[in-house]
Amino acid sequence: MKFRTTLILLAVLAGLLAVVLIFESKGKREAAVKEKEQKLVDVAAADVERIDLKKEDGTISFRKDAKGAWLITAPLEAKADGAEVDGLLSGFSSLRIERVVEKEAKDLKAYEIPRQEVALWVKGKGAPVRVLIGMENPLDKSLFAKREDDPRLVLLSSSLKTTLDKKVFDFREKDIFKFETAEVKSVRVRAKAVSWEAAREADAWLLKSPVRALANKSKLDTLLESLSALKAKDFLSETKNPGDVKKFGLEKPEYEVALTMTVANKDMVFSLHKDGDRSYAMTSQSNKIIAFEGSFLADLEKKPDELREKKVAAFYSWEAQKVFLKRGPFQLTAAKEKVKDEDKWFLETAAKDPADGDKIDSFIRKIEGLEAASFIDNPKSLAEYGLDKPADEVTVWTKGNDGKTVETGLLVGKEDKDKKQVIVKNVKLDYLFRVDASFLQDLPKEAKDWKAEPARPADAGDKKK
Repeated sequence: MKFRTTLILLAVLAGLLAVVLIFESKGKREAAVKEKEQKLVDVAAADVERIDLKKEDGTISFRKDAKGAWLITAPLEAKADGAEVDGLLSGFSSLRIERVVEKEAKDLKAYEIPRQEVALWVKGKGAPVRVLIGMENPLDKSLFAKREDDPRLVLLSSSLKTTLDKKVFDFREKDIFKFETAEVKSVRVRAKAVSWEAAREADAWLLKSPVRALANKSKLDTLLESLSALKAKDFLSETKNPGDVKKFGLEKPEYEVALTMTVANKDMVFSLHKDGDRSYAMTSQSNKIIAFEGSFLADLEKKPDELREKKVAAFYSWEAQKVFLKRGPFQLTAAKEKVKDEDKWFLETAAKDPADGDKIDSFIRKIEGLEAASFIDNPKSLAEYGLDKPADEVTVWTKGNDGKTVETGLLVGKEDKDKKQVIVKNVKLDYLFRVDASFLQDLPKEAKDWKAEPARPADAGDKKK
């Protein structure tokens, strides 16, 4: 009896479940149908190969090139701003209806249709999907519209108006002089009262003229990035004819930047000129003249001394593995070792004494932070600065993520106690630095100054009874 009852209950449950599934499936189908009805256009944006935006003042046409990048083909030929064109495409490839005004449109002229038109050309389709746009609804600024092959007259979101009102300039790529900054191997700058040249050596920048010195890598990289990111505020000439070159002061520009690239035949010369509050630019690699804005030209007026690397030694203190110190006859070396997954400093003494890591790390940070108060270029005699027999020598070995060990050696010369400065030479450089002398106070005078204090025995009063 119980078995029969169980079978009946299971049959009832199965029937209820079937009913639920039927209604759920039906609900999903109805929802899908309703969703489709609410869309005026529903195409895959990735499949759209061409767009025509017809406006009252002309038509702007876009097409994708072989690499999938957007180009403007009318009213002129130019690279397009991909983000702007994608914004236009995303707005119309999945176009939702705000409200259906008429199921069958009768008098389109009454709604000023077509005032504008958007045509999407989809891959594999012979004819485009055309959306005809009319006047604004005075009640909520929504737009009257009709798809060419759909009988309905509908209202579209007012947010589309911003995109539809954009001009050719808005859709153009603005950073037309863009280049890969990593490919630049030398820079020559001529400004109003400044002229200098720098070259990339390994991962550093070296000033070549008017002085040979390390350049501040961050400042040189920032200058190149600003130049590469120069954006057009206006396109003044598409052909760079002699008349326009002269008109915008680029025949004899106030500023010139010449870049030598690692890629063959890719050298670029930027000509830049400022006239009042307007700035103009052209390059040897483009036929266009643009107007631009920003403070970039002020960077080109910096003197070579402002671009110099002021740091005496370029390394990261946390990468230090070893440090050597020599003060007259006294010498001391400390090295870092891994002890139970923790870095520990040890003195290279006969007993291999544990070192005071805090003191050593603090000293290395001070060496890392040494900056020039001024430079001494082309010193004729090291003896004049006390560097023929330096008072102190410091060498730091560092190891970066690439696993390479780099040795940085410094010689310490004469100290000016009145100015609280001391002469320092980086052994890899030909010039000298005047730096703050305060780091000398941290130089150890004997091994015990860097030796770790022995662990104190636990106080008897603290022990548990």
